[in-house]
Formats: sequence, structure tokens, C-alpha cells
Amino acid sequence: MDSVNQSALTPNKTKLARTFAKVLHIRSAKVKHETPITDIGQPKFFDEEDDKFQRAIMDAFIAKVFSTISSVKAAYAQFQYAQSPYDADGIQSADQIVVSELKNLSELKQSFLKKHLDDSSPETTILQAEIREQKNLLQMYEITGKKLDSQKKLKDSEIIFLKEKLNEANRENKSIERRLNSSGPLSRHFPSFTLNDFPSALRQTTKSIRSFVRFMIGEMEVADWDIDAAAGAIQPDVVYSEMNHKCYAFESFVCQVMFDGFNHRSFCISGDSESPTTDQFNELKSFKPREYLTRKPKSMFAKFCWSKYLRLIHPIMEFLLFGNLNQRNLVSAGKFPETTFFSSFADVAKRVYLLHCLAFAVDPGASIFQVRKGSRFTEVFMESVNEEPVKASPEVAFTVVPGFKVGKTVVQCQVYLT
Repeated sequence: MDSVNQSALTPNKTKLARTFAKVLHIRSAKVKHETPITDIGQPKFFDEEDDKFQRAIMDAFIAKVFSTISSVKAAYAQFQYAQSPYDADGIQSADQIVVSELKNLSELKQSFLKKHLDDSSPETTILQAEIREQKNLLQMYEITGKKLDSQKKLKDSEIIFLKEKLNEANRENKSIERRLNSSGPLSRHFPSFTLNDFPSALRQTTKSIRSFVRFMIGEMEVADWDIDAAAGAIQPDVVYSEMNHKCYAFESFVCQVMFDGFNHRSFCISGDSESPTTDQFNELKSFKPREYLTRKPKSMFAKFCWSKYLRLIHPIMEFLLFGNLNQRNLVSAGKFPETTFFSSFADVAKRVYLLHCLAFAVDPGASIFQVRKGSRFTEVFMESVNEEPVKASPEVAFTVVPGFKVGKTVVQCQVYLT
């Protein structure tokens, strides 16, 4: 009976044990779930980590804002650099970047206002933003370096031009001193025009033109002009024996414009029918162009200077060289632009105008001529600016400096031969 009762009780004990164990397990889980957040343990640790993560997300957001702003600054610097000299593609590219980055800033603003600052890896975002900001800073330094390099080239060109002007002025001063010493008192020293004065004045005019052309080519190189294409547009289908001979094409263009109308007594100046007087010649020769134009802005020489500049320097050319039309606007208003470029041009205008005065002061007067393309070379009327080609009968490619007939005397024109 005892054995029977024992076997009957065993299943009940096993079931009770299982029930007791299940109750203990449920209570343990409930206690663990309801542990207060103020208790020392894991919940407090998780809150600190969450705060750090949120701060990292905010730091990443700020880094993205600053890197985007640096991109806008770099693109705007590129935009300014592309304006002078004018670069249409560069301006369009920089404009697109500025617009794109401003859109990014607007999106970042909306994300901040709506508190959508989710970032799975803020550390990586911060590093990428710093790299981007450094690249933008480097780009701005490169643009600044290019601007300084262009300014240096421009100043070097101006220095070379001013040195040539100084040397020329020193030579003229020495010549004047010798003439003063040999001719006696100053009151007796007045220019007496003779045929011998004309070739000397023409040489001075040619030197001034070549100095201006070198300065102008230097400005074109600074502005990244295609010198070969420009020379080809002036004198097409010419094969030059040396690369630096392309400057003769620019000299021919300057001479063509400046000497146009030379055979007319008024130099074809609109509104004037009289030729310059000896007094005007002496007065203009005594003053620098700027001083004379300032004193007499309505004189014949002023009209000549303004009209020749507007014909020689095309508005598109001036804008591409300097990024504006300030000089042209001043000239149109009858004022003297205070730039080295215009000073160089004004010196050419003065030389040509004085040569014209001298041509109509000598007796008999002087007349101008030039040689057509393809003409056979003859030393009687022509002088070659380059070495004569090997072929038996070289031909004229173009006239560089026109020639003159002074009475029965011929002053050779300068030509480029092929």
C-alpha cells in the first residue's frame, strides 16, 4: 500500500515543481523589465551613449554646412576669375556650382528646421566635410595665384615699355643738348623743316609703333589670346619664317589705321579742313600727349587721337583685354584714360600726327604709298623686315610700314617677304 501511494504521489510532485519553476521565471523576467532607470546599471549607460551620438550627428551637420559654404566661396572666386579675361565656359560652370551649392544649403536648412538630422556614420561625414573644405580652400589659393601671376606679367610688360620710353627720352635729350650747344642761344633755336628731317621723324614714329605693338601683344598674352589666330585674321595665308615674326602682322594693322588719310591736309578729321600750322607743330612737340590733350581737348590733334583710338581698338577687343569699356567711354567723352596702354597709344598718335605736320611743312610735300600683296621685291621702293627668301624673285606678303615720296626722294616702305 505504501508503494502504491508513493507511485501515486510522484506525478503530482513533478507537476508542482514545473509550475513553481515557471512562476519563478516569470517573476524574474518581470523584475528585470521593470528595473527603474535611476538604478545603477545598464539603462543609464545607454542614455549617455545616445547623447554622445546625437552630439556627433549635430557636429556632422555643422561640418556639412561649413563645407558647403566653402564650396560656394570657391565657385564664386572661380566666377570672378573667369570674367577677366572673359571665359564663357568658366563662368557657366562656376554659376552652376554656385546654384547647386545654394540648393544644398537650402536643403540643410529644411532638415534642421524639421529636425531630420539622421546620420548613420557622423564621424565619416565630418572627415569628408573637412576634406571637401580643404579642397575648396586649395582651389581659392590656386585662383589667387593665377591672378597674381597675371598681374606680374602685366607689370613686367609695363616695366619693359617704360624702360624703352626712358631710353628713348634719354637719347632725345642728348640729341637736343647737342643741337642746343651747336646752335647757340635757345631763343634762336626753332625747327626749320627740311627734307632731311622727314626720314628721322619716320624712324622715331616706327619705333613708337613697334613699342606699342609689343605692349599690346603682351596684354593679349596675359588675357590668353590666340596670337596665331589673331595674326592670321589680320594677314591671312602668310607663312612666317619665324614664330616671332607674327608681330609684323600687328604692326601692319596699326600702321594701316594710323596712316589712313595721311595724304589729306586735314588728315580726314571730321569737321576740319585746314592743315596743322607750324605753331601747332611746335606746341605739340613740346608737350607730352596727356598734357596737350588736357590743355586742348578740342584741338585737331585731340580729334585725331580720339578718332584713331576708336577705330584701332575694337570694343570687343578692349572688353576681352581689360574686362570693361572704361577707356573707350572716356575717349568718347573727350577725356584721357590714365592707363599705360592708352599712354602708349597716345605716343604713337603724337608721332604720326607730327610726321603728318612735317609732311605738309616741307617743300615739296610728302605723300604716302604701300605695296600690294604678291608684288615683286625691289630695293628702290622697299626694305625687307625679314631675311630675303632663297628663291630668285621674292614676293611681298604684306606691307608693314608704308613708304613716302618727298619730292623726288623715296623713303622705302618696309615689307614682309615670302
